[in-house]
Amino acid sequence: MSELRWNPLREEWVITATQRQDRTFHPPPGFCPLCPTRPGAFATEIPRPEFEIAVFENKFPSLRRQPPRPALRGTALTPVRPAAGACEVVVYSPRHEGSMATQAPQRIAQLIAVWQDRFQELSRRPGIRYVLIFENKGAEIGVTLSHPHGQIYAFPFLPPIPARELAAMRAHWRRQGRCLLCDSLRRERRERRRVVFENAAFTAVIPFYARYPYEVHLLPRRHLAAITDLRDGEAMLLARALRALTAGYDRLFGFPLPYMMLLHQRPPGRAGERYTHLHFEFLPPHRTADKLKYLAGCESGAGTFINDTLPEECAPRLRAAIAAAARA
Repeated sequence: MSELRWNPLREEWVITATQRQDRTFHPPPGFCPLCPTRPGAFATEIPRPEFEIAVFENKFPSLRRQPPRPALRGTALTPVRPAAGACEVVVYSPRHEGSMATQAPQRIAQLIAVWQDRFQELSRRPGIRYVLIFENKGAEIGVTLSHPHGQIYAFPFLPPIPARELAAMRAHWRRQGRCLLCDSLRRERRERRRVVFENAAFTAVIPFYARYPYEVHLLPRRHLAAITDLRDGEAMLLARALRALTAGYDRLFGFPLPYMMLLHQRPPGRAGERYTHLHFEFLPPHRTADKLKYLAGCESGAGTFINDTLPEECAPRLRAAIAAAARA
């Protein structure tokens, strides 16, 4: 059962998805549902022996193209809606081992093309208000399948975090006549203290206002509103930036670093193009090699993050790790 329930206290939708309790949880070797289906072997979600990148609808979706009717009738105070939308799985490679950090830039460029295609197609569907491309990596994040993959959710509403970001960018545009993230990026590139990677088109920084010790925002220097706005050559530069950053993460503490990768861009349609700036947010939970950043009372109860490190101290460590990974 999937449905949307309105939280009147926070003024936001909550998705209930009871079928997700039954999703596959760290299957034994040889039974990964994201591997290719080999002749005479276990039948996976991908019914072919070879592929490059695979996309399919999640077997345990939170949002459905044809959702069931809600289990309960809503009220004026607590409305209930069908959980319409889409949840897709994007499998990066037929190889069970590895991660984005171990993919060739050419393969990541293919992945970017897949993101572009799915963003366009899902944005055209009636009723879709936001498309979130993301990756959860590592058991610490709650990942149940270790095969390298990401996900795409198409929401029938504008989720709270993108809504707040878009409102802030729109307000800055109205006050200053400029893009908020373009202004922020100019400052970061001028000061250089928090920049961890840069190429001809993209800059990665631990932002001034980082919530996690090694949080990184990866931004195009040219003002782009969506992944589909990339020009010739920019997709490969983005691929190289993604690989350099994730390889640096794995070098930082000497093990594959868990993270959440979130792609924030304009909603479907052309609205917001002037003030919306495409950006990737990487949120790794580790604050040291053996300590995690937990969302405890202040973060969960008040919505206020406490970062017990300084971005200016973490950035040189991550910058050195990215450089060392590039030399390896």
